Amino acid sequence: MTERSGNIYANIPAAATDEVFEDLVRTEGARFERIVSTGQATPEGEWYDQGWDEFVILLAGEAGLAFEATGQTHTLTPGAWHVIPAHCRHRVAWTSHNSPAVWLAVHLGPATG
Repeated sequence: MTERSGNIYANIPAAATDEVFEDLVRTEGARFERIVSTGQATPEGEWYDQGWDEFVILLAGEAGLAFEATGQTHTLTPGAWHVIPAHCRHRVAWTSHNSPAVWLAVHLGPATG
């Protein structure tokens, strides 16, 4: 791995049709990803079902993270984080429109997407 640095808040789009995904670091066992959402959500009835664990923290904006097994939606504000185990079906229920939701996602395990 080579040395890299940056600013997680640099070049954040004010609005976009789709979520913006950017790999910050990728190794054999982990992937660090910045996600910027501006009002997007996972389509109703669709669920992420990943084969790896994921840690997410919301750095700016607001978002709702829904879980199929419990039927709960957790509201995330800056600083709120969640650990999502492998195969825990989840979806982004909503994200803020006025202020971009900036996420840091850390994908952990041998098959990190």
